[in-house]
Amino acid sequence: MVKETPEDKRLAACGPRVVTLYTRPGCHLCEEARALIEPILREFGATLREVNVDADAALRERYGLDIPVIFIGERKAAKHCVEAAKFRRQLRDAEGRSEQF
Repeated sequence: MVKETPEDKRLAACGPRVVTLYTRPGCHLCEEARALIEPILREFGATLREVNVDADAALRERYGLDIPVIFIGERKAAKHCVEAAKFRRQLRDAEGRSEQF
Protein backbone atom coordinates (compact mmCIF):
# COMPACT_ATOMS: atom_id res chain seq x y z
CA MET A 1 0.00 0.00 0.00
CA VAL A 2 1.34 3.43 -0.98
CA LYS A 3 1.38 6.02 1.78
CA GLU A 4 -0.38 9.27 0.86
CA THR A 5 1.91 12.28 1.20
CA PRO A 6 1.00 15.94 1.80
CA GLU A 7 1.77 16.53 -1.89
CA ASP A 8 -0.72 13.80 -2.86
CA LYS A 9 -3.38 15.63 -0.84
CA ARG A 10 -2.53 18.98 -2.49
CA LEU A 11 -2.69 17.35 -5.92
CA ALA A 12 -6.05 15.74 -5.14
CA ALA A 13 -7.43 19.17 -4.19
CA CYS A 14 -6.39 20.75 -7.52
CA GLY A 15 -9.13 21.55 -9.99
CA PRO A 16 -8.91 21.21 -13.78
CA ARG A 17 -7.44 24.68 -14.18
CA VAL A 18 -4.43 23.90 -12.01
CA VAL A 19 -1.55 22.24 -13.82
CA THR A 20 1.27 20.82 -11.72
CA LEU A 21 4.72 20.44 -13.24
CA TYR A 22 7.12 18.22 -11.30
CA THR A 23 10.62 19.36 -12.13
CA ARG A 24 14.08 20.04 -10.77
CA PRO A 25 16.59 22.83 -11.35
CA GLY A 26 18.74 22.38 -14.43
CA CYS A 27 16.40 19.90 -16.14
CA HIS A 28 16.35 20.85 -19.82
CA LEU A 29 13.33 18.63 -20.54
CA CYS A 30 11.46 20.41 -17.75
CA GLU A 31 12.34 23.79 -19.23
CA GLU A 32 11.15 22.64 -22.67
CA ALA A 33 7.89 21.34 -21.20
CA ARG A 34 7.27 24.60 -19.32
CA ALA A 35 7.94 26.68 -22.45
CA LEU A 36 5.52 24.54 -24.45
CA ILE A 37 2.66 24.50 -21.94
CA GLU A 38 2.77 28.11 -20.70
CA PRO A 39 1.04 29.63 -23.77
CA ILE A 40 -1.58 26.87 -23.69
CA LEU A 41 -2.20 27.52 -20.00
CA ARG A 42 -2.80 31.21 -20.77
CA GLU A 43 -5.20 30.20 -23.55
CA PHE A 44 -7.28 28.23 -21.02
CA GLY A 45 -6.83 30.57 -18.07
CA ALA A 46 -5.10 27.77 -16.19
CA THR A 47 -2.51 28.14 -13.43
CA LEU A 48 0.92 26.53 -13.40
CA ARG A 49 2.06 25.07 -10.10
CA GLU A 50 5.72 24.10 -10.35
CA VAL A 51 7.11 21.64 -7.79
CA ASN A 52 10.81 20.91 -7.34
CA VAL A 53 11.03 17.17 -6.65
CA ASP A 54 14.43 17.63 -5.00
CA ALA A 55 12.82 19.71 -2.24
CA ASP A 56 10.75 16.74 -1.03
CA ALA A 57 12.31 13.36 -0.25
CA ALA A 58 9.09 11.46 -1.06
CA LEU A 59 8.79 13.15 -4.47
CA ARG A 60 12.49 12.65 -5.20
CA GLU A 61 12.07 8.94 -4.45
CA ARG A 62 8.83 8.68 -6.44
CA TYR A 63 10.01 10.46 -9.59
CA GLY A 64 13.81 10.16 -9.50
CA LEU A 65 14.96 11.00 -13.02
CA ASP A 66 11.48 10.44 -14.52
CA ILE A 67 10.77 14.14 -14.95
CA PRO A 68 9.11 16.28 -16.03
CA VAL A 69 5.76 14.92 -14.97
CA ILE A 70 2.67 17.02 -15.59
CA PHE A 71 -0.72 16.69 -13.92
CA ILE A 72 -3.92 18.46 -14.90
CA GLY A 73 -5.88 18.61 -11.69
CA GLU A 74 -5.18 15.23 -10.15
CA ARG A 75 -4.73 13.34 -13.46
CA LYS A 76 -1.33 12.63 -14.97
CA ALA A 77 -1.15 14.26 -18.40
CA ALA A 78 2.45 13.73 -19.50
CA LYS A 79 5.82 12.35 -18.53
CA HIS A 80 9.21 13.23 -20.07
CA CYS A 81 7.80 15.06 -23.10
CA VAL A 82 4.63 16.96 -23.95
CA GLU A 83 2.74 17.15 -27.23
CA ALA A 84 1.00 20.52 -27.62
CA ALA A 85 -2.12 19.21 -29.38
CA LYS A 86 -2.59 16.37 -26.89
CA PHE A 87 -2.02 18.68 -23.89
CA ARG A 88 -4.56 21.20 -25.26
CA ARG A 89 -7.10 18.37 -25.72
CA GLN A 90 -6.42 17.10 -22.18
CA LEU A 91 -7.07 20.58 -20.75
CA ARG A 92 -10.30 20.88 -22.74
CA ASP A 93 -11.41 17.42 -21.57
CA ALA A 94 -10.57 18.25 -17.95
CA GLU A 95 -12.74 21.35 -18.12
CA GLY A 96 -15.57 19.29 -19.58
CA ARG A 97 -15.35 16.74 -16.77
CA SER A 98 -15.51 19.46 -14.13
CA GLU A 99 -18.63 20.99 -15.71
CA GLN A 100 -20.45 17.66 -15.45
CA PHE A 101 -20.40 17.80 -11.64
